[in-house]
Order: sequence, then structure tokens, then C-alpha cells
Amino acid sequence: MTSNKAENTLKHQYILNDPLHQLFDSIKAISVQGYDEERRVIYWNEGSEILYGYTQEEASGQKLEDLIIPDPVKEFVITSHSDWLNKDIEIPASDITLRHKDGSDVSVFSSHVMFTNQFNTKQMYCIDVDLTEVKQAQAQVIFKEHMLESIFEAIPDLFFLMDYNGTIVDYHASNLKNLLVSPEHFVGKNMADVIPLNVAKEFKVNIEKLKQKTEMVSFEYDLTLPHGVTHFEARMSHLSKYNQVVVIIRDITEQHKSAELIRHQAYFDNLTSLPNRALALDRLSQMLIEAKRNSETSAVLFVDIDDFKKVNDSLGHEIGDTLLVQASNRLQQSLREQDTVGRLGGDEFIVLISDLGSHQNLLAIAENLLKNFRKPFSIDDKQLMLTISIGVALYPDDGESPSDLLRNADTAMYQAKNMGRNTYSFFTPEMNIMMQRRLQIEEQMRSALERHEFEVFYQPQFDVKNKTMIGAEALLRWHNPNLGHVSPEEFIPIAEHTGLIVPIGQFVIAQALNFLSKWQDTQQHTYTMSVNLSPRQFRDIGLIDFIKEALVKERITPESLELEITEGVLMTGQSYIYDALAQIKALGIKIAMDDFGTGYSSISYLRQYSFDVLKIDRSFISGITENKADCDLVKATIAMSHSLGLSVIAEGVETKQQLSLLDDLGCEFVQGFYLSKPLPKNQLLDFSTQFYS
Repeated sequence: MTSNKAENTLKHQYILNDPLHQLFDSIKAISVQGYDEERRVIYWNEGSEILYGYTQEEASGQKLEDLIIPDPVKEFVITSHSDWLNKDIEIPASDITLRHKDGSDVSVFSSHVMFTNQFNTKQMYCIDVDLTEVKQAQAQVIFKEHMLESIFEAIPDLFFLMDYNGTIVDYHASNLKNLLVSPEHFVGKNMADVIPLNVAKEFKVNIEKLKQKTEMVSFEYDLTLPHGVTHFEARMSHLSKYNQVVVIIRDITEQHKSAELIRHQAYFDNLTSLPNRALALDRLSQMLIEAKRNSETSAVLFVDIDDFKKVNDSLGHEIGDTLLVQASNRLQQSLREQDTVGRLGGDEFIVLISDLGSHQNLLAIAENLLKNFRKPFSIDDKQLMLTISIGVALYPDDGESPSDLLRNADTAMYQAKNMGRNTYSFFTPEMNIMMQRRLQIEEQMRSALERHEFEVFYQPQFDVKNKTMIGAEALLRWHNPNLGHVSPEEFIPIAEHTGLIVPIGQFVIAQALNFLSKWQDTQQHTYTMSVNLSPRQFRDIGLIDFIKEALVKERITPESLELEITEGVLMTGQSYIYDALAQIKALGIKIAMDDFGTGYSSISYLRQYSFDVLKIDRSFISGITENKADCDLVKATIAMSHSLGLSVIAEGVETKQQLSLLDDLGCEFVQGFYLSKPLPKNQLLDFSTQFYS
């Protein structure tokens, strides 16, 4: 009898609230939960499921603090609920952050009510309104307020809000120095009472104009302030709904002061004060008109400072700018008063020689320019050496228009660079052919990868003592249907200059490692693959990741890859070079210095960077059997390398005598035509079998 009564009590103890539950069940936008005296869930509507992520089945019977109450406030919630039950201290409605099923925060406005049913059992109901969008909107409003405050503080302009009649309603000024009177003397007053009448009239006229237009109105005026006459630009837009005008006032005094400077800058270089490109070309046009009228010979000299970028990168742009100023002075000092020196941009200058007379006079001018640049430049107690390359085009022999002469002088300058720099070169028609060839190579190269025109060849490398093949150097070859076979000496510098060397370099790495994997799997032997890296590739932020991914893809151990770099990579002294080499070294990849002996400071680089291999340039190997100086240098290089723990590879071995002498000198590894020319991959696979032991 007692048992049946208890069951009946449990079954019907919440029946008092059934109509209320039916009401809450119909509301999905609001979360409603019911809890018993032990804070166990007795009711959980669909709004609660949406807001907190728990289904009714998951929530039923669970305690409030175990469901949606964050850990830091659990004790507080339990205490507050107890105080309401036992001390009749109500829990006030408030904003509160609760917890979603996935652990994320839920911002709600929570209100509470306590019922006592017919069984004298207390039940607490929580009604929670989702404040997420409200909080986001509030945060956005606060952000925009702070943003506007920051913008106002950062902008030196003055901002005014006026009525249509000119009364100043509000203002903002981050800098008070441009206010004619202090804010307390103009807010709420008509502008005619605080600024000169002529300026107030300007405002009044433009406000009337603004009322008739939809777009912004602007005008300029000036005021005499304590620090002097100040020029302003006022821009007005109207808030027609409120019959008000927004005025933004900008100090444009510097624009007025710099008007003459702007005119000067239109024709003169800012740094050197030499005529700029526009003025120089205008003077060239005038010179040609005079030369044609008087049947005179004139000359255009295109002057470029040799290796200036390396100086700029290593010493900084400030010193670079100082050098450009000093260089421009030397150019002017080397010429006659009637001649013109202009700066075309960067480290490029133009020299215009009018009424040349004989070609002998031009030779003397060019020689004098070179001579003056051979003297050291003194900057910050540093003695710096700069040289120049000069290209010369003559009127009328090499062109009759400014554009033709400038282009041909530029072409001749590139020829001077190719001749070793620190010299001059006269334009010849053959140079145009060379330039056209260069442009054709660049044009064809841009899509050569997509057309599968590149192929990687491999030059075998040998152990001198054991006469075994240890690996190969990957060498790129290019055959184009229009250009035929293009030598690396032609296309690699162009690829470097255009940036195409980055995708081409990735192609070489991928092909070389793919072949190495096949080579090692076929012969079950470990080989080393050497790949050249150019200076431009080091500026590619994806270089290291690409190498790592290629190694993983082809299942190649890092120790089997050797990356060859030349001194040109290191000369800039940029930190990214050091960082990249450090990452390569950390991977376990070998690093080789290529073409050792051709640069002036190679030894210092051996001390700065962790090289594994040193490659002696072929220019030294070719003379070791006939030239004692070359032999002694190679011998010393090998000894020095071994003392530093470096292996040595000799390039360009072409005779048996050279190979024998290198063996005697202790050189471990060699490559060259005497042993094998570069081979395509299939030929190398066949060729290498005879050396495998």
C-alpha cells in the first residue's frame, strides 16, 4: 500500500506544472529549464537544446552544475540555490556566461522563479535569453567607437559639426594649434562670431551651395595664427536628415610651401639634384635638333655603377644614397660645362655630349670618367671602390631619335658589362642582334617548362683512389624548337634576372631526386646528387619546404643530396641566406662551395658557413700540369680544405695527366670530360654499371 502511494507521488509530483510546461514547449526562442531541490533537471525545453547542445534525454536527471555551469562559479551557484531554498534569498536576474555542451561560452540573460507544488516540493525554473548576438553587437559598437577615437586622434584634420545657419554644434581636434580660438569660445556659437568675416562668408556661401547639391563641396582659405599664416582646405558634406553639415578641415600650408619644390621635382632628381629622366630626354631632344641644324656629331653615354646592388644590400640604403650623390658629383666633374648629366633611376645615369667634334674627344671623355671612378669613395671612414660600365651611342650614326640613341647606348652598356665591367663599349649593329636574342630567349623561356623543353643531364663524379662513381651533378639543358639548343651560359642569367629560375630550379631538384631514387633502387647502391642553387632561389620563402617535401616524396636521405652554391649567393650578406643555409645544414643536406677560386673573398666564406665540400673551378684545373702557379694554388687549396674538414672535388678534368696529378695532390673526387661528359638519365644508368663494385 505504501509502495503504491510513493509511485503515485513520483508520477504526479510535477503535474502542477504541466500547463506551464506546455507553454514553454511551444517557445523555441527562449531556453527554459526546471530543477528540483537537488538541482536535477526536471524540465528541458527545445530552446534549451538549441542553446546548450544537450538533448532533453541527455539533460534529464543531471545536476545544473554538471551541465551548463562553468567550474569557477559552481560553488557560487550551489550556494545561491541553497540560500533561496532555505533562506528565501532570491537569485536576481542578470547577464551571465554559461557553458555549452562543446565547452564553448554561452552569454545569456538569466532570470529565475521558484515554484512549490501540491506536494510541497520546490522547483526552480530558469529562463535564459541568448545574448550572443547582443554581445557581438555591443562588442562591434565598442570596437567602432574605439576605432573612430583612434582615427580622430591619428588624423591631424579638424572636424566640425554645424547647423545650416553656421552654428558650431561639436568638434574634434587632435592638435589644438590650428584652432583660432579655444573650444569653449566657439562651441554653440555661430562661426561668424569667432572667425574673420571674409572666411565666415566663404563658409556661408559653400553651405548654401552644399544644400543644393548631393556631392561634397570643398574650398580653400587661410588664417593668421600665432605660429604664422596657415592655409586650409575645407571639405563639407551635409546630413540633410538633421539639417547639419560635417566639415573636415586640413592644414595644407606645406603644400603651398612645397609648390616650387614640386615644380623642381618634376624635372630634377630628388637625391642628386641632377636632371631626371624626363628633363634629360627633353634636353636630348633639344641637343639632337641643334646637332641636325648644325650638322654636328653628338653622343649619348649610358652609365651604370657596377655591382651597386651588392653595395646597397650589404651596407644599407643610406650609404648607397651617399654613394650615388658622390658618384653624380664625379660625373659632373668629369665633363665639360655644356654637357648634361642626368639620373635615369637607381644607379643608372645618362651623359649627353653635344658638338663632339672628333671621336678622339669622346674617347678622352670616356677614359676620364673611368679614371675618376677608380679613386676610392670615402664614407664614414670607409674606403669604398666603385667602377662604372659605359655604353656609347653616336648621333647620327647609331640613331636619329632620342629613343633609338638611348636604347642603343643601353645595349652598348650591357656589352661593357659582359666585357668584364669597368670599361666602355661603343654601340654596333651586332649588339642589336645580341639584344634581340636575349629578348627571344626570355620570351620562349616563360613557357618552356609547360612545353617540357627542359631536360636534366647528369655529369658523373668519381672517387680518385677507388676509380668508382660516387654520384653526379645535375645540369640543366634546354632545346627550343625556335631557338635550338640554348646554352646554360645564355639562359641561366636571364632566368635569374626574370625570377623564372625559381620554378626552373624546383624542376631540376624534383627531376634530380626522382632520378636518384630510381638510380639507387636499380643498382642497390648509395649515390650523391649535386644540384646548383642560384642567388634568386634563396629569396624564395618556399625553398626549404620544397626540398624537404621532394626528399620525402622520393624516399631520399638528406645525406644523399648536395647543394652547390657560388660566392655570388653569399656576397649580399643577407640574413635570409644564413638562415636558409642553417636550415639546409640542420636537415643533414651537404653544402658545397662551387667555382672556388673565382671570387675575391671565398676563404672568408669558408669560415662563416658550414660547408662540407669545396669544388675547385675548372679554370685552375686546366693549367695544373703546365703552370706551376696553378698547381701550387690547387695544392694549397686541397691542404686548406682538408684542414677545415672539407672534401674536395676538382671540376673540368680533361686529361689523364690532370687526373694523375690530382691523385698525387690528395684530391678525393673529380668530374670532367676525361671521365664522362654530362649524360641523360638513361645513358647514365647504363654507364654507371661498369663502375659499380
